[in-house]
Amino acid sequence: MPEILNITTHSFTDCHALAAALAERVAERLRESIAERGHALLAVSGGSTPRHFFERLSRQSLDWAKVQITLVDERWVPETHERSNAGMLKALLLQHEASAAQFVPLYTDAPTPEAGLATLRTRMASLALPFDAVVLGMGNDGHTASFFPDGDRLPEALDANGEARVLPMRAPGAGEPRITFTLSALLQTRALYLHIEGETKRQLLADARLGLGEAANFPVRAVLTQQRVPVAVYWCP
Repeated sequence: MPEILNITTHSFTDCHALAAALAERVAERLRESIAERGHALLAVSGGSTPRHFFERLSRQSLDWAKVQITLVDERWVPETHERSNAGMLKALLLQHEASAAQFVPLYTDAPTPEAGLATLRTRMASLALPFDAVVLGMGNDGHTASFFPDGDRLPEALDANGEARVLPMRAPGAGEPRITFTLSALLQTRALYLHIEGETKRQLLADARLGLGEAANFPVRAVLTQQRVPVAVYWCP
């Protein structure tokens, strides 16, 4: 089992305190990058957990016109769909100060993620890698991004040395077909954050870190055990 040396945990009393701290830290990273290279690139997760974080980050003061924002993964549904990560991001993050940022979506109007892959690869080539910050979440099944247990392309997506940046993903627990950045692409970042909330997820993450029980096979473990980028865990009850 790989020795885990690159994980730090930041605990907070509630989701509001966590959101404020994470928003300030990510904003600081973006400011640093703008000062160093004239632009910044941020990848964030969808779902319900980051809502307060998005709202806080949207009000951070920085030169948002020089920031590109994308998602680490997306459900293959249009922005108008209630389960669209892009729709939620536009409603909560691309507001206030952050309304000047450039959003680079993962969804296209192709009928399937496989059909949209060529367009997406061209679109992703416009991203100014490396990422300056990647903010991941985790589901109760141990998935992160769209790295789902039993995903049809999971081994390829988790290959830390793989060449693909984005891949389609279909899995029993995923609902819709998905499109996701690969682990190798997400590790091209200056900072990697894992945002989780609740005691259940705290215990699941601890088990995954140690490789205990069924958590030894959780996809998130690939993020926790890689030695390329330190992981900062932000957690609250």
